[in-house]
Amino acid sequence: MMVRMFGESEEGLPFRWDLVTPDRLGSLLADNDEPDLWFLEELVACAGKVLARSANGDLIFVGRSLDSMFDLLGGALADLEREARLRRLPLSFVRDGVGTFRTFRRRALTPGELAKARRMLAAVDVTPRALASRNRPVAFVDVVSRGATFTELFDLLREWIDDERQPWPVIRSKLRFIGVTSRTKTSPNTYRWQQHAAWTRTLPARAVVNVSLDPRVWSYFGDSQIKLTRSFRPEDWLAAADGPARGERTRHALAEAVALVAHGRSQAGRRALAHAMRREPALAQPWLRALVTALNGGG
Repeated sequence: MMVRMFGESEEGLPFRWDLVTPDRLGSLLADNDEPDLWFLEELVACAGKVLARSANGDLIFVGRSLDSMFDLLGGALADLEREARLRRLPLSFVRDGVGTFRTFRRRALTPGELAKARRMLAAVDVTPRALASRNRPVAFVDVVSRGATFTELFDLLREWIDDERQPWPVIRSKLRFIGVTSRTKTSPNTYRWQQHAAWTRTLPARAVVNVSLDPRVWSYFGDSQIKLTRSFRPEDWLAAADGPARGERTRHALAEAVALVAHGRSQAGRRALAHAMRREPALAQPWLRALVTALNGGG
């Protein structure tokens, strides 16, 4: 299996170590306490469902919230005899707003920021031309509350596709959005973000799907977890690339990330991931059955 996890320096993205084939960690993990992976069972179950609902697509993790899932899957999918790709797109669309209370909205991205966003997408092989010619879908993954990030990402892609005059009817079949939501009791009145985002109705059925996660774990990943990379908002997109940080918080985050990669590589981790997929409807499809077999050690 081909899994790319890299130290991001291309296009000025915040630096992050390659943890599947680490070669530059040095003594950063020396004297660190073993991380408390209290969320591991929930993370594995959620990651298995994300894989199963990807339609065999290449996974692109948007922002930083699901870095732990990226690390776990990077370890689990490494060295399997199957082509796949995991990528990170660690950009954030959070920025200052304009207008009054009643008309408040985020400021528009500048032409320079829009051009930079397109270059960052190109760095993860997402361009209108590439989307039109790819065989497998691309699945964007992120934690979701109201869907603002996915909305901005879709709008950015849609405008670019029109500018490049690439075939939208072809490309729309290559896009998937997987929202990791905070688990709640379901009822007819439950808020479902995709029902309030008009753009989701321009994509095929099942192109926008959700996977629920325990609320405490969801909040940890989205709000309070120490991250290995800095936040990357539009005002930072045009700044020079940074190098690796080496402070105590970075070492803590690095230890947790390395432990997740190791668990994903382990027999127990791979089998737990396979188990999480066994009740998914997509198990009827050959690609997912083959992946489950491989994760269980069947080649």
